[in-house]
Amino acid sequence: MYLNEDLAEAIALGHDLGHTPFGHGGETALKEIYSNDFSHNEQSLRVVDVLENNGKGLNLTYEVRDGILKHSKGYGKIIPDDPEELAGTIEGKVVRIADIMAYLNHDLDDAVLSGVIREDQVPESCSRVLGHTHSDRARTMIQDLIFSSKVKNGELCLNMSDEVYSAMTRLRSFLFENVYRSPRVHKEFIKAKKILIELYTFFLNNEALLLEELKNMELPVCDGQSKERTVCDFIASMTDTDAMDLYKKIFFPSPHV
Repeated sequence: MYLNEDLAEAIALGHDLGHTPFGHGGETALKEIYSNDFSHNEQSLRVVDVLENNGKGLNLTYEVRDGILKHSKGYGKIIPDDPEELAGTIEGKVVRIADIMAYLNHDLDDAVLSGVIREDQVPESCSRVLGHTHSDRARTMIQDLIFSSKVKNGELCLNMSDEVYSAMTRLRSFLFENVYRSPRVHKEFIKAKKILIELYTFFLNNEALLLEELKNMELPVCDGQSKERTVCDFIASMTDTDAMDLYKKIFFPSPHV
């Protein structure tokens, strides 16, 4: 059975377009100040449906749009029991699992590199199964998904061995407890929220500057939408560096004046 590589690539390229600066810290900020319904996966879909192509959208297929929307997994199961949580295509399901594999590996490396955790703190039960290096972990997870998945009644069913699936689940729990919820990371989370909340409030009350910045970022002002929605789109489209540079430009005093 062959998968549609173009479909998988399109979903993978589009799945995080709506991610805010500072990751989930930024997403939480926009939930608080714009709408509790804000989510980066729905914002990703809005980018391709509404904001791209000068506000005309990209006219993507249902399968691509569904894969972008359904990639989000939160803290639930890696392979959920509820089919409604999964994309309707195998390609979309593959992207979801690949995304989890990627962030487990990269977040672990980043946490060790930044000193949030030490490598010897990683549970041995995880390292023994998945490997001790970035490439070993990636290879183990990818190969296990490939060899454990089977065709049943003409349909490919994605699966992982109990051993690798359990190790991935334990590693994710470890990262949540020791990295994502650590006091050090939480301090950075608070700083990120402060930057985005103040930028949001500033541009909500300075329409001329908002329009100027939207033009610089080539973002459209969609007819009939609220100013709050426009500012949310603007904030969500920034990178970490964009947000920090703009905050400095607006709120920091100039040493030369």
